[in-house]
Parts: sequence; C-alpha cells; structure tokens
Amino acid sequence: MTQRMKKNRDVLSGIHYAMGNVAIAEGAIAAGCRFFAGYPITPSSEIAEHMSLRLPQVGGKFIQMEDEIASSIACIGASYSGTKAMTATSGPGFSLMLESIGLAVMTEAPMVVVNAMRASPSTGQPTKTGQGDVMQPKWGSHGDYEIIALAPWSVQESFDMMIDAFNLSERWRVPVVVLADETIVHLREKLVIPPASRIRRIERKKPKVSPEHYKPFKTGKDLVPAMATFGSPYRFYASGLTHDERGYPDMTPEAQHTLIKRLNDKIRLHRDQIVRVDEFMMENAEIGVISYGISARGVKGAVREARRKGVKAGMFRLRTIWPFPEEQIKAFASRVNQIVVVELNYGQIIHEVDRFTGSTPVKLLAKPSSEPIHPTEILEVIAG
Repeated sequence: MTQRMKKNRDVLSGIHYAMGNVAIAEGAIAAGCRFFAGYPITPSSEIAEHMSLRLPQVGGKFIQMEDEIASSIACIGASYSGTKAMTATSGPGFSLMLESIGLAVMTEAPMVVVNAMRASPSTGQPTKTGQGDVMQPKWGSHGDYEIIALAPWSVQESFDMMIDAFNLSERWRVPVVVLADETIVHLREKLVIPPASRIRRIERKKPKVSPEHYKPFKTGKDLVPAMATFGSPYRFYASGLTHDERGYPDMTPEAQHTLIKRLNDKIRLHRDQIVRVDEFMMENAEIGVISYGISARGVKGAVREARRKGVKAGMFRLRTIWPFPEEQIKAFASRVNQIVVVELNYGQIIHEVDRFTGSTPVKLLAKPSSEPIHPTEILEVIAG
C-alpha cells in the first residue's frame, strides 16, 4: 500500500492487500480524521506507525505522547479545536484512558478510540488475541453514562467501521470505541477503498445563533448541542463538573439530574439510529448463535457445517456492542428454540444477552484462551 501513496491524497481508492491496523488508519483518514495522539502498545502500534506516515501527507498532525492518559486528553483538546481526532491502544492503555473518556462524555467531545484487544488482564499476553475488554467501554469509567462501541470482524469492515465510528461520534457528540481484537488487527485481507465521492462524512452540528446568544450545551429535540470551537468568535466554558446550558458549574441536584439524563438519553432514545447487527443463515433457524469479532468468523464456519449436517443453525453478529442491541436480541430470541453465545473470554456479553432472551434457553461457549475459537469447537456445542 505504501508504494501507491501520493502526497495530499486522503482516500487511497482501489483494491489493496492490507493489514487490519492499516485498514483502521486508512478508514480514519477517509472519515476526515486529521489528528492522532498515541503511545505505542502491542497489538495496536501499526495504527500509530501508519498514521505518523499518512497524516502529514493530508495536512494532519501526529503526536507520540508520553503515555495513554496524555494521548486521550490531547484528543479532547483537538476535538474542541474543530478537528476529528483519534487514538489507539490496547487493554492496559485503555484502562489508563478511562477517566478522560468519562471527561469526553461529560464535555461531549467527539473522538474515536481503538482498543486492539489482547489476552488479559494486566500485561497478559501482548501478542495474543482476546475479547476480554468488551464490558470496559460501558462500565470502565465512573458514573452513569452511555457510549458507543463497535466490533469489526474483517479487514474490510475495519476500514468501513472507522468511517461509521467517526460519523457516529460527530453526530451524537460522544466518544466511540472500536473493539478490534488482535487477530483482526493483524489479519491481512483484501481491502476495497471506494472513491472519496462515495464516502459519507458526517460533521458535527455547528451553532446557528450569534456568539452573544450561544449556549454551548443547549439542545433541541435530538438532545445534542451545537458545537463551537475554541479560538472562534464563540467564547464559552466547557467543564467536567456538572454544568448548565452555559457550561458553568451548577452543583444543584436538579442540574445533575437534568444533565446526566440528557447525556444518557441522547444515546438511549436513538438506538435505532446507532445499533448495527448482522444475520447469517437465519432462515428457519432453530439454534441461534450470537457472537462478534474474530469469534463470529469461527461461528460462520460452524453454522455452515451444522447446516450440512442437517442442524438448523444461524448466526446473529453484534457489530454494535454498546448501546447493547436489546430490541434486536428480543426479536432474535423469539425466532429460535435455543441460543448459544460464543466469545473469547470467560463470559461477558452472555450477561447482557441473558437479560433479553425471555424463556429461550441460552448456552455459553466462553474460552479465556489466547487464540481464536475453532469452528469445530463451536460445532460441538451447536450439534451437541
């Protein structure tokens, strides 16, 4: 891919053979990302490496920060300057970012964070895969908040999902986390990058009132405030403290209730515009298998083999992890006799699935290993 790069070419349209991490970086650039702050950590380091090469070519800025805390905070500042910003990390680094991700939620700073999940906890196995971080974006920071988290399962989707991630972040003024496990980010596959004219970019809502009438956190029906930028004629205050529509700290119970309810409801009340799921061979399926990321690729092979053996199996793939696709899971559960959840951890998403499946029995294939679950293992559970 590097041989085809040209200066100031922000979309490298054409057919490529690329690594997942490169697809992530190119997807971000195609989405309009022009700022990256990060700190090297396996297995995400190739994202930073590629961005350090590409961003200067398209007029962007790359900064290697002193650590992950500074990286995520720099992205908030870049976002408030009017730039689409991102960072990339893995488990331990994502843990360090969680406080500032909460700050981004509170200040409604659009940004994208890629967490290339590895075998964990702690240092774990840095070069091996895992899906142990899927609960972390939703519950890792403190307080009540909603966030968006996506999970790609291929190199192509890694590119496409980065565009989606930036569009969702800009539209809803919320951090978006891309949970791409190690196998996906180091996978090499065909990548088709469309022409720039076919890539849809969503930009944040801008103020339509004069600077003297601007309130930085005043919203309309969609609960998302228009966003001015630092350095513009719009002078305003943004704080991690509980604040009113003007951005000024307000410590009253009423202010806390109003703000936190809005920050959560702008996501909860618009799930239908955010949640993405896929189905495979669900026609007349009696056994439904729920999975995501690299595990879903194993499920796809197992479902095909199960069908060849006469077992009516199908797959329901989570492309959106958060907000959790509650209504879609309910509808899915009503169509099958049994559900199997497959994930590369010791059982995490199963707890969310269980809440919305009603009387449909649920089985779990959870493997806290450091290599993907083989289709034959999944087939044994489906056909057993």
